[in-house]
Amino acid sequence: MWNRIGALIAKEFVAVWSDKKSRFVIIVPPIVQLLVFGYAATFDVDHVATAIYNEDGGLAARELVARFEGSPTFDVVARLDHEAEIAEVVDPKIASLVVHVGETFSRDLIAHRPARVQLIVDGRESNTALIILGYASRIIAEFNQEWLSLHGEPQPPASLVVRAWFNPNLLSRWFIVPGIVALLTLVVTTVVTALTVARERELGTFEQLLVTPFRPFEILVGKAVPPLVIGLVGGSVIILIAVLWFKVPFRGELALLYAGLFVYILAVIGVGLMISSISRTQQQAILGAFLFIVPAVILSGFATPIANMPPIIQDVTLANPMRYFLIIVRGIFLEGLPAPLVYDQLWPMALIAVLSLSGAAWLFRHRLG
Repeated sequence: MWNRIGALIAKEFVAVWSDKKSRFVIIVPPIVQLLVFGYAATFDVDHVATAIYNEDGGLAARELVARFEGSPTFDVVARLDHEAEIAEVVDPKIASLVVHVGETFSRDLIAHRPARVQLIVDGRESNTALIILGYASRIIAEFNQEWLSLHGEPQPPASLVVRAWFNPNLLSRWFIVPGIVALLTLVVTTVVTALTVARERELGTFEQLLVTPFRPFEILVGKAVPPLVIGLVGGSVIILIAVLWFKVPFRGELALLYAGLFVYILAVIGVGLMISSISRTQQQAILGAFLFIVPAVILSGFATPIANMPPIIQDVTLANPMRYFLIIVRGIFLEGLPAPLVYDQLWPMALIAVLSLSGAAWLFRHRLG
């Protein structure tokens, strides 16, 4: 039996590599997506176009404005003389932030009265607006602290000191790049697996396979092992690039990461084989694969927290293997996730793998004849 399975596995590797579509899926999308997500996809906001409307010529106002001018986060693109000019720079998106310093700002500070600064932020992109507001508020808070210290005034009764665990510099790349391991493994493994039986049907060789001594179990194993190897190799390459090129810290145990990767790929292979079993052509298989991939990515927590989703959608995510593997890969990379917490995410993926592979086996028996 194992000799027959080995021969079928070798045949699958040859078929995958000789097919142009399969080679394209294995090589091109991972490279492109790795570059896109590694460099272009970021939650950080840099070079914010800023307009300054300073009605006060005093020293304190000039010091505050100088902090915005000297910050690498903000680029001053306009200086305003009238309030009516604010809409002229915000509406056409010339500036995303307007810093408005009132004419009594310096006098109020010297007289120990509250001095107000108005921050006008373009709210059309809400997430970006909140990040910009946070950066600007931090500059103003630091100015307040230094002003009180230099002028011998009492400090605020409470001082907030923020410390970010696991990602002290709050680099979004450290958050995104480990997730790419899960994303690209999902894409490559699903598509390659979905094309296996569909390719045989389209080429007319599947009928020949059915008249061989292979049993459905042997065909299933022979079709599953090549995507498993491809997924492990592809995941390993991305892990190396994440550590060596993008300099993402790796604080956990490699064995735990590969245990999670192995079970995750098995779960994805089961879904891919089910798609392949019901597809008559490679085009149908690719469409079916992406009908699974897109919701899986959206409902995984890759970009948006699952906790922010409606309760019924959160229940749906429990059937998504990428949800669990994302927790494993990010936890092992950034915080050194211990084995008990890895197992908490591992057993649901293992259950999904058993169910998906069982479903694929049933389809092989009942639909491939």
